[in-house]
Amino acid sequence: MPIRTAGLSARARGVFVLAAVLLLAAVGFGVQRAAGGGDAGPGGGAGPAAAPAGPRTADRIVPAPLSATTGSGPGYRLTARTAVRTATGPDAPAQQAQEVRRIAGQLAEALRRPTGLPVEVVADGDAAADGIGLLLDPALPAETGAEGYRLTSDATGVRISARTPEGLYRGTQTLRQLLPPQIEGPAKAADGTEWTVAPVTVEDRPRYAYRGAMLDVARHFFTPAEVKGFIDRLALYKVNHLHLHLTDDQGWRIEIPSRPELTRVGAVSEVDGTPGGFYTAADYQEIVRYAQERYLTVVPEIDLPGHSNAVLASYPELDCTRSARPWPYTGIEVGFSTLCPTGDAVFAFTREVIAEVARLTPGPYLHIGGDEVKTISSAEYAGFVQQVNAQVLAAGKTPVGWNQAAPAGVGVLQYWDGRGGRDVELGQAAERGAKVIMSPSGRSYLDMKYEKSYPLGLVWAGTIDARHAYTWDPDNVLKLPAGSVIGIEAPLWTETLDTPYELDLMLLPRLPALAELGWSPKAALDWDGFKRRLAEEGARWDAAGYAYERRPEVPWPAR
Repeated sequence: MPIRTAGLSARARGVFVLAAVLLLAAVGFGVQRAAGGGDAGPGGGAGPAAAPAGPRTADRIVPAPLSATTGSGPGYRLTARTAVRTATGPDAPAQQAQEVRRIAGQLAEALRRPTGLPVEVVADGDAAADGIGLLLDPALPAETGAEGYRLTSDATGVRISARTPEGLYRGTQTLRQLLPPQIEGPAKAADGTEWTVAPVTVEDRPRYAYRGAMLDVARHFFTPAEVKGFIDRLALYKVNHLHLHLTDDQGWRIEIPSRPELTRVGAVSEVDGTPGGFYTAADYQEIVRYAQERYLTVVPEIDLPGHSNAVLASYPELDCTRSARPWPYTGIEVGFSTLCPTGDAVFAFTREVIAEVARLTPGPYLHIGGDEVKTISSAEYAGFVQQVNAQVLAAGKTPVGWNQAAPAGVGVLQYWDGRGGRDVELGQAAERGAKVIMSPSGRSYLDMKYEKSYPLGLVWAGTIDARHAYTWDPDNVLKLPAGSVIGIEAPLWTETLDTPYELDLMLLPRLPALAELGWSPKAALDWDGFKRRLAEEGARWDAAGYAYERRPEVPWPAR
């Protein structure tokens, strides 16, 4: 089982409360503490914002859909007769039919809890009958793609159709947003809540194929249950990749049976010296399974050859450059450590690690890091990355690297830092056919402070409020060949964050902003419209029990 202690949680939260109260007095904003979690939180207030009256119309959906047309009439009201009905057709593969039934079961459970209604699942029935129909329809236009869907609602029911189960799942997340915010609650809502879906037709599909968020579990460790909570928040906004930063100078977080010292030695600590932890194979596979059921692909990262102090403490023979610092290392400075850039021993090590992580990971990607290596030559660095790149390919995975790996021939590069000519190197790699995930640190890094006086996070890449996270175009950060950018990712580094509460504060409200950049058509992106839709998400987060920042640039409803 993974190791976890409260560590600094109580102290960090106490410091946060004091700082947030001072901020409230100085600049007039606070933190909305999750409803049902006890106190109103550091921001205080009179409780959750009231939900808008009447059915939630399509202009409230986040991320904004490709198109939405509001119909006429009373809409569909959930009652004791409501069922979730699936229709997959006789030609659908058995596995797809099973997936659709699973999605129906997830939706039914999500509806039962807050509504108190029975909401049965009727498999392979009439999707047009009274209730909520999930229809697998390969006749939909090809441009609908794997994640696109069509949702229609009228007085007779709600129907979601898609070419694949994944598309149906994305449609169910939109349906949740068309219901009152109390749909996200863990218990039955107050009597009298009107469970009505407004009449609407939604046609939807994503702008980018890759829409990710990264959780750093190396600087501070988070348990499988805590990672699952993170996944829940991503799935709500149609994010489809979870990048796990599993290794760094401060800790190694995944079990490798052939290298037991990695967890016996390298997993025992974290930033500030509190106990760390690691995932067994079973833990990791459970995270992967949970993510798959919500159509998120896990992208594991083993950061090489730098950020490797935990490895060097575990296997000192891999430290031919004498770059290791005394163990445990609990600071946040980086760039000092590196594995031996050459030699049979180091490549035997990387081969074993890559083979095991690839075996445990069903998704196509394996991230090899490659950033901030300052203690070996450029030629040694390139040779090392090329060797590891080949090992990942041999293990059947597509290598991904931070943009410093561009000269070494890695085919998928994650852009975060263009300093020192790295933007030119990335452009050259894209000209050679490399694909790019956009994560510019000054726009997408969720560990950056909202403003300089904010008590959590860092400021080395600037400050990022919700508007700053939203108002940029992934296609125009750099001048790259058309089609090079395959998507965006929002990294959340955890040097200053050690509880799920603190993760929430940095994640919300910025996650929906970045999710909309990845999903919605470019023509639909408009800050003034988005901030009004974002403001209404607060009531959903209250109901779900999520902490969030009531940022002043967002017009939250009055309390």
